[in-house]
Amino acid sequence: MTTAVTSLQQPAGTTGYHWVDTWTAMPQLTEFANLPNPPFNETDSVFFNSTIRQTVHTSIGGGTIRLRISNAFGLNDLPITAVTVALPVNGSAGVSTIIPNTVKQLTFSGNESITIPNAGLAVSDPIEFNIGAQSNLAVTIYLAGGQASNYITSHPGSRVTSWYTFGNQISAANITGPDVQSVAHWFFISALEVWAPRASSAFAIVGDSITDGRESDNNENDRWPDNLLKRMQTNKATSNIAVLNQAAGGNRVLEDGLGPAALGRIDRDVLSQSGVKYAMIFEGVNDLGDAPLTVANLTFTTDRLIQAYKQMSTRIHAFGIPFFAATITPFGAPNSTIQPYSSAMRETYRQQVNAFVRDSGGVFDAVVDFDAILRDPMNHTQLNPLFNSGDYLHPNEAGYELIANEFPLNWFTEFSGGVNGFV
Repeated sequence: MTTAVTSLQQPAGTTGYHWVDTWTAMPQLTEFANLPNPPFNETDSVFFNSTIRQTVHTSIGGGTIRLRISNAFGLNDLPITAVTVALPVNGSAGVSTIIPNTVKQLTFSGNESITIPNAGLAVSDPIEFNIGAQSNLAVTIYLAGGQASNYITSHPGSRVTSWYTFGNQISAANITGPDVQSVAHWFFISALEVWAPRASSAFAIVGDSITDGRESDNNENDRWPDNLLKRMQTNKATSNIAVLNQAAGGNRVLEDGLGPAALGRIDRDVLSQSGVKYAMIFEGVNDLGDAPLTVANLTFTTDRLIQAYKQMSTRIHAFGIPFFAATITPFGAPNSTIQPYSSAMRETYRQQVNAFVRDSGGVFDAVVDFDAILRDPMNHTQLNPLFNSGDYLHPNEAGYELIANEFPLNWFTEFSGGVNGFV
């Protein structure tokens, strides 16, 4: 049975609380290859009369939540008919089944439905819903008319299974029907927020496929930020800090491609998120890897990349937020067939970028040397074989666990008072 919540007063005893993101996904334009398969994708129509059930994994818990739904890249309206949240069966990620008596329907400014204009964002009304730290929540969306376009907003690197079918099944115990499909992909949802004590906050990580979890396991939540969260949850000083993964596979700092350029999304993905107190950049490998292989092009890209880091720092520091960074990890390989980025020339410029990151003159407030942690001690141009997923670019799960374990948790205490906003 669905419980509809029309309004909610601020919960008693929560004076001084504030909203904090507990989960995020970086919105991006869905490439045509990542659109749902027919019949859920037709010419100028996606998800007509469709229900989508998706799982999100929380960082910190709370008793009051609200959801963000994004139409950032839609070219026209996104009509949301109804949305529910519920606990998944066994608390599992990526399952199609929920616990029926936990279902609650969301409202948007008092209405069960909302039409989000192109480039727009919708935030649901707060509801009482107890959700624990590091737990899974099922979000089910019904679109009666679908979105009348093939340009939609999503996050294809979810690493967690979503389910969809025809008809309104927002409160169904299981997503069923002859046309049920599943895919590891988030559609439309971009953040879950909790109403949390003032001491709670969030740590936003801007990155590419290494942070998005390429080569990690589906439905296991074992990307390196997930592994870092597990450590933080066992440490009293950091157990109230959410970890927000604002990364996308193939993303670049300087140019749009698979998602908007990092330099252009800092405001949306860091500064506009609720409760962010710390920020980090671990990105730049795709800028170097995609740059044409000439001295002129790589020099130009490297100079721009360093300037972009400085620009990000200026904007983030203006809000008093400390800005952390990680060095770019190796991508050398025995040959460029195995790893197209592999090149002695590109390696030279990777070293130049990393030299700046390590000694930025205050651009970064603290730096973790992922390069030194993951590189082969016998060949610094390559990943350590123990941590190489096989493509010479992405770490394996042991590598993701290692960099999470080497991340300095003391930074969160050291910079808990923020930083000077004057740059």
